[in-house]
Amino acid sequence: MSELRILFAILFAATGAVSAAENPLTAKQILQKMVKAMEVSNYQGTVVFLKNDKLEAMKYFHTSEKNQEQERLVSLNSPQREIIRNSDEVTCLYKLTRQVIVDHRPYEHSFIVDVPKNLDELDTSYQFEVVGEEDVAMMPSYVIAIQPKDDFRYIRKIWIAKAQFLPMKAVVYDLSGAVLEQVVFTEIQVNKQPPSKIVETAGVPTQSGGEGVVTSDSSGQAAFEVMALPLGFKQIFFSRKPLHQSDQPVDHLLLSDGFASVSVYLESKKADTAPDSRIPEGIHSVGAINSLSRSLADSQLTVLGEVPAATVKYISEGVKLRNSAP
Repeated sequence: MSELRILFAILFAATGAVSAAENPLTAKQILQKMVKAMEVSNYQGTVVFLKNDKLEAMKYFHTSEKNQEQERLVSLNSPQREIIRNSDEVTCLYKLTRQVIVDHRPYEHSFIVDVPKNLDELDTSYQFEVVGEEDVAMMPSYVIAIQPKDDFRYIRKIWIAKAQFLPMKAVVYDLSGAVLEQVVFTEIQVNKQPPSKIVETAGVPTQSGGEGVVTSDSSGQAAFEVMALPLGFKQIFFSRKPLHQSDQPVDHLLLSDGFASVSVYLESKKADTAPDSRIPEGIHSVGAINSLSRSLADSQLTVLGEVPAATVKYISEGVKLRNSAP
């Protein structure tokens, strides 16, 4: 009898060890591994973007040296252009005209997919789940579903390579499950040595999209304030700069819940501006992007983002002008 007990104990211990070894990764753990892999890996491939019902294939390069990341996108079809991201600076070179546009994006960190490092902060807004495994570009991948807990944000899925933990595919769905936009690698190579870097732009005319009178992490200097936000959305960044090749400064407040981002713009209506040159009032939709414009005193308010129409409407209704100083 004692020998049987010993045998059962050995079998139970062995079974427990196997179960522990085979314990699958959670969705959050896979996403966290992906964020780390994207930071430190050198890789390149061909990426297809589907946005606004248009397909575009581009060559993609990612390099990481001495904790410095760089991303490059090179178009394969007209118009020929190259887009480079160094930290929060994004440079776009149009090869035919040799025009260079430089912009600063303080929140976006990837052309492929953005995932915040602290996923626990999103538990009130999203549910994360491993929903299967599929091959993408012949690479076995986890399929991670990111399901919103309300109607203020979109459904997302990310396919992550099981071997390298790099993102292979990302899809945004509307609340009915229809595909709004996606990005997918058709082929990818992970390199030990980084590929060649940024193109030479010396002597090329440059247009800056990042010159601001005010740039700050605080919205305290904005001419307006947002009184109500959907659960999980936070104020990320504020800037005041001219837009549309105009001298007229525009206040811009960036909001985000970690995945979805929304921009709030306030622009004064100039007396010499023709009414038909202004953005039409009301809600407008282009693919995953919804926007709403309306008059606010003598200014025009525009709320725009990759969120459902109900979200931009809710945020717009909560925007108020700050009280004028006596």
